[in-house]
Amino acid sequence: MYNPGEEIIQIVDRENSEVEALPRSIMRQQGLIHRASYILVFNDQEELFLQKRTASKDLYPSCWDVAAGGVVLAGESYQESAARELAEELGVEGVKCSPLFDQYFEEDDNRVWGRIFSCTHNGPFRLQEEEVAYGCFMTVPAIFELSKKEDFTPDGIDILRKVAQGLS
Repeated sequence: MYNPGEEIIQIVDRENSEVEALPRSIMRQQGLIHRASYILVFNDQEELFLQKRTASKDLYPSCWDVAAGGVVLAGESYQESAARELAEELGVEGVKCSPLFDQYFEEDDNRVWGRIFSCTHNGPFRLQEEEVAYGCFMTVPAIFELSKKEDFTPDGIDILRKVAQGLS
C-alpha cells in the first residue's frame, strides 16, 4: 500500500539550494524547508478550480486550496512535479503548465520554496480521493469572499493574492 510519508523529498535551504533528500515524514516532523509545485487551473471563463482538501491530509486538512500541487520529490524538477501532481490530483494530463513566479513561504511548521504555475483546463476532472474531497470553478473575487468565512491553505491564498494583483 502507498504511504506518502515514505516519499523521498528534496530538502533545500533558505536560498533554495539542495541540501539532502529525506522521507516526507522526517521533513514534516522536523519542519524542514522543501520545494513544492503549485498549479492554478483556470477554465476558459477565467474561473479558478478550487479544491477542498480531505481531512486526512498531513498539512492543512479540510481546508480549501486554490492550487493543485505538492512536494517536489528528490531528483525531480518543479516542472516534472507540476505535471505529476496535476495528473495525480485532478487526472489532468497533457496540458501546458506555465511558470508564473517562485516564492518562499513560512508559517508555523510549513517552510517551502514554491514554484507557481498556471494552466487552462475546463474539465472533466478525476479527483484523487485520498487528497481532494471535491472541487468547483469559482471567480477569483468569489474565492476571496469565501476565504473570509472558511479556512484556506495560507500559502495558497497568499499566492492567489499575488496572482490577482497581476490579473487586475
